Amino acid sequence: MGAGMISGRGEMRFVHIGDSHLGLSQFNRLADDGVNLRERLVYTHFLDGMDAIIRLRPDAVVHAGDLFHSVRPKTLAYTTALEALSRLGDAGIPLVIIAGNHDMKKSRYTTSPFEVLEYHSTPIHAGYHYRYEHVEVGDTRFHLIPNLLQPSQYREEFDRIELLRNGRNVLVTHGLASTLRDHRLGTVMEHEIDTTMLSPGFDYIALGHFHGQKQVADNAWYCGSQEYITYAEIGDTKGGLLVDLDRQTVDHLDLPRTPMVDLGELECETLSPREVGEGIAERAIGVADSGQPAMAIITLTGISRRTFQSVDPGLLREARSRFLELRTSFTSGTSGTPLTDRRSLTGVDYVELFGGYLKDQNLGEKEHRFIFERGSAVIQSVMAGEAGEEDATP
Repeated sequence: MGAGMISGRGEMRFVHIGDSHLGLSQFNRLADDGVNLRERLVYTHFLDGMDAIIRLRPDAVVHAGDLFHSVRPKTLAYTTALEALSRLGDAGIPLVIIAGNHDMKKSRYTTSPFEVLEYHSTPIHAGYHYRYEHVEVGDTRFHLIPNLLQPSQYREEFDRIELLRNGRNVLVTHGLASTLRDHRLGTVMEHEIDTTMLSPGFDYIALGHFHGQKQVADNAWYCGSQEYITYAEIGDTKGGLLVDLDRQTVDHLDLPRTPMVDLGELECETLSPREVGEGIAERAIGVADSGQPAMAIITLTGISRRTFQSVDPGLLREARSRFLELRTSFTSGTSGTPLTDRRSLTGVDYVELFGGYLKDQNLGEKEHRFIFERGSAVIQSVMAGEAGEEDATP
């Protein structure tokens, strides 16, 4: 790993992470304290992962965007981030971070969640001002380009970069490399990164947004998200990257996460409703208990609407009780074409994003209420329709 990185002076060993999505809430199960269980697990794993990173004693932690799931983080998301900063500060490890498309403010007339973090005593270098900035840690200059308002701004800000001549240079940015355009997440302000920005002039390029761990140039990597955000990511490598610029190595760093399990395909064309239910239950029972709740998905092939609607609800409840969530996906029996998309709309709170956008538009109270109610109804209708397709009928 890490072939082709440029040699420089001095030493710099840092951990590259991103897309933590603190505040992500999914499914309907609650933790003992009444918090959404999925949300609680994200917080717990993030802090456990931070402890694992601190034990490595890196010179810095680089976060490539989407620390928060929303530009207006929940209280627990804030307190988790502040706790992580305290642990880094106690260990004497600085944090270099940029805003991603989820936690970048969408208007110049609102505040950024990173303004709160910068009041913390721990050294934090945050890029979230719609412009290029740079910070230096030791003899390494980190060039920060956060998520921007318009795609054209990336090239404009990139052209402002001045490389450090007698030290290391690391670019940190958030977006989808054009070579990965087939992997669009379909989220708000998802911008494409021109491949010419993936310049060999940097010792390393730390990318965020794409949730899989992937090398896209000799010196450019996506670290991947720590958690599985959607079922489309089930085959992705999760965790972080340990980058050593002196040794010119990039190594995978395994971090705690909620497991995601693929129960495979169940051919249902010749099965009765009872046999379908028993088949699902058998697959669920066959999964080894990891000691923590897992997300799972099973694909039913060649099943009719009538057959699935006749499956014993008790069998389905029993199977689903073994998991944090058991998602049912369907494919056509004749062509094998997926009838449902494994990207879950529950991964993004579009109503919350829409409401945040309206707050920044300086609308009158009556106009705001009318637009929000109408817009939210449309969004919820679309989301309910997808949930119905994935969880109820083929």
